[in-house]
Amino acid sequence: MSHTTTADPRLIPDIEAFEERLAIMVHEGGIPTYIAMDLAAQAQSFRNQAHYWVWLRVYVEPKRLS
Repeated sequence: MSHTTTADPRLIPDIEAFEERLAIMVHEGGIPTYIAMDLAAQAQSFRNQAHYWVWLRVYVEPKRLS
């Protein structure tokens, strides 16, 4: 993904919800972490965990403090 990619404003990452859902699926559901990460991302309308993390980077980078 290029540095000129813009984030879809309809997708707002919720890191807390992602981590909570991931933990529940892994620890209580016994789902392998790599599968649970995809499912947690999909619960927020992302295609998979890679899409979630790329979008999060695109969303956060412009907000960095100098």
